[in-house]
Amino acid sequence: MMLPTLDDIVLRSLDYFSTTPPPGFNVSRFSLPFVVGSGNALNTGKILLSGHAAIFADESNFKSIMESYDQIIKKGLIKDVVIISSSGEKDSVWEIELATKMNLKTTLLTCKPNSTAAKIADEIYTYKSIAEPYTYNTSTYLGMVLSTTGESADEIKRMIKTLSMVPAFGDYISYAFILPDEFLPVCPMIEIKGDELFGPHVMIRAVTQGHARHAKFVHPWEKELVISLGWDNKYFGDSTHRWNIPLSSTASFAAVISLTYYLCGLIQKEKPPYFMQNIENFCLDYGPKAYGKPEKFDVIVPAND
Repeated sequence: MMLPTLDDIVLRSLDYFSTTPPPGFNVSRFSLPFVVGSGNALNTGKILLSGHAAIFADESNFKSIMESYDQIIKKGLIKDVVIISSSGEKDSVWEIELATKMNLKTTLLTCKPNSTAAKIADEIYTYKSIAEPYTYNTSTYLGMVLSTTGESADEIKRMIKTLSMVPAFGDYISYAFILPDEFLPVCPMIEIKGDELFGPHVMIRAVTQGHARHAKFVHPWEKELVISLGWDNKYFGDSTHRWNIPLSSTASFAAVISLTYYLCGLIQKEKPPYFMQNIENFCLDYGPKAYGKPEKFDVIVPAND
């Protein structure tokens, strides 16, 4: 199946948001909310609520966390749950049902205003998105991030297009990103993209500067490209296989997500089409079966514009 690579979707998303800015999302109105999402939805929540007191959970621990905070909820000290789900389906549905049962107000951030979760949430924030392959979730979550950081999509695209001395990605087997500490929530987002695009075939890892100092680079290797953003890496990885990319003073989470996703897309272009060969079977067969759903997943998730 011929599908666009991730770098193409990043540029299309930025073009879209340059003419269709996302709505603003004011997180200051929440006081110690639960923030719930699956995969990069949760990481997006950590970005949106960065600098704010919040309790984060995903589909694996939301029930146990709710139980552990039961008495605090009953005392009225926690009143809100923010659920992030681009599709408004799957785990977000039972998460909203559980929160409602606990008498908590539910606020859903989604790209699907007619979804099952949207029909039962107390409040909905709807974000626009472009059509993109299942799992990419670039425009979906990027719009949410832009709604809080206020970055310029045009400026981000210019930064990407002015990249110089791009290495030959096909020469490497492993790729490590090192980000400034303040961008910690982006690290798992990059690694999830590696899982989705390459599975066991290619190693994609991402750490912050602080984490990099903790024995993450004991094994320098000429087959690993170490990419550092916003700082000059003089220590980690083989000294002849490092790429330091500067960041502008205005670059925030949306810029770092866009840039790293774009680079993952360039890697995708240089590797065998692992994603293209497997995503259709996942969407039409065992992916939905794992949720006990008869419906199939869309290989290309439709736009919401």
